[in-house]
Amino acid sequence: MSGFVPGRRVLAPLAALALLGAGGAAHAACAVGVPGVTGRVDIGQTGRPLLLHRPAGLDPAAAPLVILLHGSGGTGAKMLQASRLEATADRAGFILVAPDAGIPVGAGFAWNIPGVPTVTGKIPDASDADDVAYLARIVDSLAEDGCIDRARVYVTGLSGGGRMASWLGCVESARYAAIAPVVGLRAGNPTAGNPQEPDPATCTPSLPMPVIAFAGDKDTVNPIQGGGTGYWQYTMNAAEQRWAALNGCQTAPTTRWVAPGVYEERYSGCRGEAEVVGRITVGGAHVWLADNDALWAFVSRYRRD
Repeated sequence: MSGFVPGRRVLAPLAALALLGAGGAAHAACAVGVPGVTGRVDIGQTGRPLLLHRPAGLDPAAAPLVILLHGSGGTGAKMLQASRLEATADRAGFILVAPDAGIPVGAGFAWNIPGVPTVTGKIPDASDADDVAYLARIVDSLAEDGCIDRARVYVTGLSGGGRMASWLGCVESARYAAIAPVVGLRAGNPTAGNPQEPDPATCTPSLPMPVIAFAGDKDTVNPIQGGGTGYWQYTMNAAEQRWAALNGCQTAPTTRWVAPGVYEERYSGCRGEAEVVGRITVGGAHVWLADNDALWAFVSRYRRD
């Protein structure tokens, strides 16, 4: 941990704030950020500072963490503004981080999902930053510094960030307790021979992964009906069904209206009670459509022990 910068203010390194126990061993006290203020932090010596929001009065030892991933070509700062999750974090009591992805795209960045082209059409290679490892280091560092409850780490994101959240569910299910993609739910890469189906070999979580996804039925970028660019193709419903199969859901899916113009598709009876939920906004486009309180109510039910 190197410091926190809300504007021009910098805090001392975390090591200088360690507390010494009776036996002389150093016990880290969470010194990440200024409570109630969103600022830029360099975590885990990654060299990639991110924005962090820690609500005032939060017990760090028991604090959940929500990782917010921006869309392709975006930034963590813009994603914080669009999502309005800082207010949700203050009400619900969780730490919120908004990192930048590792692949530069225009004035922003794109996430490295192996085997999947970015919006530029280029498939990431060994020269590109490993975003799975980067995000894992964020979690590990915050946990080691006594800032979060490692068992309660959740990932959400918009568009390309939603696809990255889906990928983390596929490859890091032991690290993340639930995912909440927004206009970006996937369940692995499209199958080469039949891109209208997800390739089972590209999504093999070791544990059931609770999923709540948000989308709009008028999204022309990542259409819920499928099609679109090469990384998309199969429908949102196919993604939901694949996650339900991965989670061993046994109950027939249900559909119901949950708000004016918003209906929900829910798969229950799953291993570890890891439900799969899709919320569709009628007329909704390619924007942040999440009901933040519903998002938090769902993911906060889960923990990794």
